[in-house]
Amino acid sequence: MDTQRTIVQVFDEACNKYADNPAYTALGYTLTFKDLDRLSGQFAAYLQNKTDLKPGDRLAIQLPNLLQYPIAAFGALRAGLVIVNTNPLYTQDELKHQLTDSGARALVVLENFADTASKILKETSVEVVITSQVGDINHGWKRFLVNTVLKLKGDVPSFSIPGRLRLPDLLEQGEKYGRTPVDTKPEDLAVLQYTGGTTGVAKGAMLSHANLVANTCQIHQHLPEIFREGQEIYGAPLPLYHIYAFTMHLLCSLASGNHSVLIPNPRDIGSIVKVFKAHPITAFIGLNTLYNAMLENSDFNKLDFSHLRYCVAGGMAMTLDTSKRWQKLTGCEISEGYGLTETSPVVSSNQYQKTKMGTIGTVVPGTQVKVLKEGDDESGELLVKGPQVMMGYWQRPDETEKVLTEDGWLHTGDVAIIGEDGYLRIVDRIKDMIIVSGFKVFPNEVEDVISSHPGIVECAAIGVEDEHSGEVVKIFVVPKDPGLTVDDIEEFCRDKFTGYKIPKYIEIRSELPKSNVGKILRRVLKEENEDNTKNNTPGK
Repeated sequence: MDTQRTIVQVFDEACNKYADNPAYTALGYTLTFKDLDRLSGQFAAYLQNKTDLKPGDRLAIQLPNLLQYPIAAFGALRAGLVIVNTNPLYTQDELKHQLTDSGARALVVLENFADTASKILKETSVEVVITSQVGDINHGWKRFLVNTVLKLKGDVPSFSIPGRLRLPDLLEQGEKYGRTPVDTKPEDLAVLQYTGGTTGVAKGAMLSHANLVANTCQIHQHLPEIFREGQEIYGAPLPLYHIYAFTMHLLCSLASGNHSVLIPNPRDIGSIVKVFKAHPITAFIGLNTLYNAMLENSDFNKLDFSHLRYCVAGGMAMTLDTSKRWQKLTGCEISEGYGLTETSPVVSSNQYQKTKMGTIGTVVPGTQVKVLKEGDDESGELLVKGPQVMMGYWQRPDETEKVLTEDGWLHTGDVAIIGEDGYLRIVDRIKDMIIVSGFKVFPNEVEDVISSHPGIVECAAIGVEDEHSGEVVKIFVVPKDPGLTVDDIEEFCRDKFTGYKIPKYIEIRSELPKSNVGKILRRVLKEENEDNTKNNTPGK
């Protein structure tokens, strides 16, 4: 595949080549590549003929993993628009910031979340609002049944958005018009992907068509075993509005003619179980907390995994305990990879049957990495250079300068070690590193060891201020064993760690704060701990 192509060119080629292959399934309904071509074309045709949107305008998509997502995404790109991926669970302030900062002129939103949007739209540049109900892409009675049941259950709060367009009406009208091909260039902006980045508030990483197509090619070349042409069935629980799933399921899967089974709610392990029962899943893409949650589900443990060939993890560090338990249950090892929003996102990954647990594998083709070491320390900040590195942050040249050098090296903010064999290991985020009496303590290491305790489901480590040693380690633990005590954890830690790494504070919780994709949020734990400290309740 030529990397200097647009996503639209890749899409057109895939739809012509794999027309009758299943492309996406959600809630029991499947779209073939031919269906996707037709429906996204109708979406694009309506935008071109019935709105004032022009190529380069931004369209925000606020949808979970439903068939509406790929229809809207590819429809927008075929109309020459720029996608602004938007979390459906955003608060009013978060949504307002993203819509305002991106200058989005259009919004596609699921009616379940439209109430939030309705309250802030007047304060944004959004002119076109397209709403959809969960069952809109299903046919006949099933569409009516799904949508009616959700309303009766109260899952769709009332909202008022004057002049909104309903997706089924838009698609029906779009069928009457012809789509005009847009002269999109590889270097044109395709996606504004918002991220906290390495510093500051949420910023839009500018990912061009060339960035995303290049990363698609890199992943295909690096992991050919999970992109066998037209043969794979992927379990897809991670949200498509997240760059990890966006690239893997919207681009890589599409370009190889493969089938992604979309799971709207990744926290609903029961729905994942149903997908495995209904489809011979060959590959699964997740992250540590999700793999751990599935391992803890009794119904999941009873499934047939004979078709499962390859599992990928990213987004956060995998713990060795979870990796080993998963391989024992399924017979399939988890190949951990690494990436950033700013790199479209994949930088490196373990390859098929070449996995080294505890590493993030080797870099994908066309990518350079280096480590900025301090003194004799073997670790340092990881820098990345390659065709998948973003163009910069949207309308933030000052923030871009902080992370992108003039010759194209991206500062990742992650501490890494590059082995002599080329395998990379991420030690931790620079900002999360804990300094105890001058000694470096990496939360990932502490979490990896403590999570191996048989009575612990998951844990998270942070640094807290200490008048004697500057900082000390605090660990938050979610127990599997209800009888687990702080003393038990302390004893376990004394046997596993040298003195300065042993947590001084231990807090047992029923759950840990997580992001929309299930990544544990240390930042939130730090903020909560600071608030508790002010109230003289530091824990333990």
